[in-house]
Amino acid sequence: MRVVHSPLELQKLLKAEEGSIGFVPTMGALHLGHRTLIDTAKKENDITVVSIFVNPTQFLAGEDLDAYPRKEEADKKICELSGVDYLFYPSAESMYGEDEVSLNAPNVRGYIMEGTSRPGHFSGVLTVVNKLLNIVKPTKAYFGKKDAQQLMLIEMMVANLFMDVEIVPMDTVREKDGLAMSSRNAYLNDKERQESLNIIKSLRIATQMVMRKECSSVEVREAMLEALAPLEVEYVTIVNRAFEPIEKVEIGNTIILVEAISGSTRLLDNIWI
Repeated sequence: MRVVHSPLELQKLLKAEEGSIGFVPTMGALHLGHRTLIDTAKKENDITVVSIFVNPTQFLAGEDLDAYPRKEEADKKICELSGVDYLFYPSAESMYGEDEVSLNAPNVRGYIMEGTSRPGHFSGVLTVVNKLLNIVKPTKAYFGKKDAQQLMLIEMMVANLFMDVEIVPMDTVREKDGLAMSSRNAYLNDKERQESLNIIKSLRIATQMVMRKECSSVEVREAMLEALAPLEVEYVTIVNRAFEPIEKVEIGNTIILVEAISGSTRLLDNIWI
């Protein structure tokens, strides 16, 4: 495995490679969910690239940029054991200049749900993903469905900008107790961890309701809000695959999304029905 810090050096190295490139962009603190993405990228491509970069432009003032979990040596070992060919570890200075061309999230879908409480967050996400895709120029790039709104916006960016890459969505990997794997789970104390299980509980209740009978989005949302207590709920949103609000849950075309805060930790989850 080769560790590369310079964007231009990585571009040069990858230009000399032959075959397909699978790319897994991450912010580090790698867990089994990331390893699933890496394993799939390795199976489906000739060359596997993983990036680790805690992107400052997607953090708002007062958020946890400095406290975001960083496990550099452990992450390197995981990538090495997983058979990664290139590990890209850039600095913020190598990725950003002082006077940047800006890339803005769409005015509607970039400012709903998580974008409501974090305005500008998705502009930062799309900016860095655009940079990473331009550096690596992968055949396929792999993203988890847990961050469903992020995934949708990245797919939208790739389509709008006519980018030559296939975005591969991957199912959410969960802990044994059902909690969606996330680097931020490390912030939770025992009490918060137990309360956070109300998120998967609410999603399971929603699934059971839909499977038993035709349900309105209002009915499903009310049942979920009851199950989520005492968590601080940022939103429970029910949309179709195009991220348009729907009145009735349609099997095969619905995503139910939750964002809730346990202690001071923001947790995202969803279920695709």
